[in-house]
Amino acid sequence: MSPIYFILFGIPLLSLIWWIWADILLKKASTPRYVRGIFGIAVLTMLSGFFWVILLRREVITAPIPEEIYALVLLWGLIFLPFLAVPSMLIWLFAKTVHRSWKWWVKATPLTPDNAPFSPSISRRKALATAFFALPVIGTFGTAAFSIPRLRHFRIRELTLTLTNLPPALDGMRIAHVTDTHVGKFTKGDVLDDIAKATTELDADLILLTGDLIDNSITDLPAAIAMVQRMKARAGVFMVEGNHDLFDDPARFNREVRASGIQLLQNQTAIAQVRGHPVQLMGIAWNHHEFQMIRDVVGLVKQLQPGAFPILLAHHPHAFDVAAAHEIPLTFAGHTHGGQLMLSAKHGAGPVMFRYWSGLYQKLNASLIVSNGAGNWFPLRTHAPAEIIHLTLRRA
Repeated sequence: MSPIYFILFGIPLLSLIWWIWADILLKKASTPRYVRGIFGIAVLTMLSGFFWVILLRREVITAPIPEEIYALVLLWGLIFLPFLAVPSMLIWLFAKTVHRSWKWWVKATPLTPDNAPFSPSISRRKALATAFFALPVIGTFGTAAFSIPRLRHFRIRELTLTLTNLPPALDGMRIAHVTDTHVGKFTKGDVLDDIAKATTELDADLILLTGDLIDNSITDLPAAIAMVQRMKARAGVFMVEGNHDLFDDPARFNREVRASGIQLLQNQTAIAQVRGHPVQLMGIAWNHHEFQMIRDVVGLVKQLQPGAFPILLAHHPHAFDVAAAHEIPLTFAGHTHGGQLMLSAKHGAGPVMFRYWSGLYQKLNASLIVSNGAGNWFPLRTHAPAEIIHLTLRRA
């Protein structure tokens, strides 16, 4: 069985175990039946969402899952179940085991209302028990309600980069960097028009897209292509593929993007005339393994044309290391979502998973721009806002 199906079936199973455990303890705490009923409906809603996703993946059903239910599925399965619900159950079981073992060891006399040092009221005990067991579910629904309206928001991030090796003719060149739109469950409808309009209004010389145009389903590709076709730049629009673009039907993705007229670079280069000077765009195919990135970048370096200003497009930012070693002055990348869930600008998932995760990085007289991405595959961001980068290049 594929690992994805192990996860998809494993999460509902854990959810069911946790729900039965919590409901038993809520009943022992004399929690009102209607409260337990609401609690059960909430859990069943999330479990139904998981099975909906499974049936979609198995192509048993075709009805798309509502984004609200999908958000609950992701938030519960990836955050609140593994980091709050299951740990609380394990901690309770551990504490219960330790307590019983201690009583057996010391042969302690069970506390009674006469000798107990403290006995909270029944109503207080009900409230505490209900809050404790319902917290993971309340957190899931509350986070979804907070985050879903914000999925359509993105910022324009203005950056200025000074390069000593920038040709004089390119002083002041502007580049719009769009990545990780993830057209699909959470990035759809009017927000696609907003992204295209905001990008075009930057009046950039180049528009560069660095992968994950779609989120998962190839059926979302026509809407994604239409969005890119509405983007206008003086010297053209260029893109590379990301890992999500290849989940469903890589051949169809390649074929339809190229048929649309969008310049897709897969271990290829293209020349754009910017302000009368040649700029060579180098795009590598999606690779997760760094030895493959090294191989692909080295292959493109051999194709560099004398006098052209080279720019590398890569979905994964770790391609920057080999690019810098080969004196490619400027690299654009995405993939990281700015770390997605960050405690601050410098602490969180980003630096745990990547060497470069958001913004500008420089080494060996080379520069890397990593964008947080304009769209969303996950319904929550913290300290990693969705964005389109507007970069202005200056000559030192």
